[in-house]
Order: sequence, then C-alpha cells, then structure tokens
Amino acid sequence: MSTMQEKALEAQARRAAKAVGLLALKSRCRLHHWNDVGGFQLVDPYCNTVIEGLRYELSPEAVIEFCQDRRA
Repeated sequence: MSTMQEKALEAQARRAAKAVGLLALKSRCRLHHWNDVGGFQLVDPYCNTVIEGLRYELSPEAVIEFCQDRRA
C-alpha cells in the first residue's frame, strides 16, 4: 500500500470515528514497544476514556469496522 493510500485510509478511519462520537488517535511513538504497538486508539472525548485499542493496536480497517458495528 502506498503512503497516499495509507493516509487516505487513516483519514477515513478518523471520519468514521467522528461519525459515532469518538476520536481515533494515532500513536506518535516512533519506537514501538510492548505498551505501544503504533496503531490507533478509540477514545470517548466526553469521558476521556479509551473505548478500544488500549495499547494503540487498532489498524485503520479495525477502527472503521468497529465504528460501523457501533453505528448499527
């Protein structure tokens, strides 16, 4: 997957999360370790709690799928 396709998929994941009232946060860590896998985390902005992806282990596809399930 090219860089442009990855960025588009990440943007789509952020939009999907916003549509269900969540924030999709991407890890900013450059060196991956046991507590930070380098993916996404879904956060409820009203309670400031992690809903899914505690260790930033969600892929953009997983974020989109989670949000589609939550919307239904």
